Amino acid sequence: MWSQIEVWARELGLSQIGVTGIDLSSAEPGLQSWLDAGFHGSMAYMAAHGMKRARPAELVAGTVSVITARMDYLPQGTPADWADRERERWLQPGEAIVSVYARGRDYHKVLRSRLQKLQERIAAAIGPFGHRVFTDSAPVLEAELATRSGLGWRGKHTLVLSREAGSMFFLGELFVDFALPSTPAASAHCGQCTACMDLCPTQAIIGPYRLDARRCISYLTIEHEGPIPHELRPLIGNRVYGCDDCQLACPWNKFAMTSAVPDWLARPGLAGSGIADLLGWSEAEFLRRTEGSAIRRIGHARWLRNLALAAGNALASSVLTPAERSRLCQALQAHAGHPDAAVSEQVAWSLAQA
Repeated sequence: MWSQIEVWARELGLSQIGVTGIDLSSAEPGLQSWLDAGFHGSMAYMAAHGMKRARPAELVAGTVSVITARMDYLPQGTPADWADRERERWLQPGEAIVSVYARGRDYHKVLRSRLQKLQERIAAAIGPFGHRVFTDSAPVLEAELATRSGLGWRGKHTLVLSREAGSMFFLGELFVDFALPSTPAASAHCGQCTACMDLCPTQAIIGPYRLDARRCISYLTIEHEGPIPHELRPLIGNRVYGCDDCQLACPWNKFAMTSAVPDWLARPGLAGSGIADLLGWSEAEFLRRTEGSAIRRIGHARWLRNLALAAGNALASSVLTPAERSRLCQALQAHAGHPDAAVSEQVAWSLAQA
């Protein structure tokens, strides 16, 4: 009944699904090497479960097959030259850049809900079965499962790439306790291209398929607590939550697909807003505006730290008008006495750039 499952998946807004088995033993040495090198930084949860990430049946007893899902997230109405427009944001130091995927609703909730509905449709047809749904929410080797099931191949930036959809999509999994025939894996098509490695502002992609998260802007602005290392601060520019640079550099993203799902439409304030405006959000306003958003998980203090850093980089540039510089300084000074040490230290550093 696989063809019927694919129909249900499309009806639920999923862009593609695949199936793979649970023997991921060949991925274990690479995972262990990455952890041993400390590339996971302060993400202790990456090491806490050991090799369970590569052993689905240890995570969910009885798992026999894994249904994988791709969900495109470029909002409906995204123009064909969207990547060029995103790159232009780099040249506007007073604008705060939020990663494209985080401008709408929290993908954890959206994709998990749709995978759960897919499970319910399957159960209605064949009867109850053991299952678990995951979306970046448990020790799961999502990219490995996605590539083995044919959703794409692993790009040199370590993200999954598709010939039909680039890399602008989310991944999710439905673990099931019955056997399904695996869908064929996709061949790799990066060739000699190193665009993602060449463009990464912090050179976090230290080699093909090798990412040092400790230098990655997405890690630094989302996962990393405390002060951001001084040597990396100027390289972060005006990115305040996540980073799309390696994806914007990838030629395969000319094929990135838009989604009709309304959840990915950008919320007010999360696309095209000035850094000074966002620094003016109180904690209550931050919580209100980010309700149901992935951004809320970092909390108001880390949000302010990121904005303050971007403000400092803007002040260090020669692009701002005197009025813009004055407004940024005032917005920073309002947080000079912030109780969070990382915020107050970042504000002091940023004011010193004026």
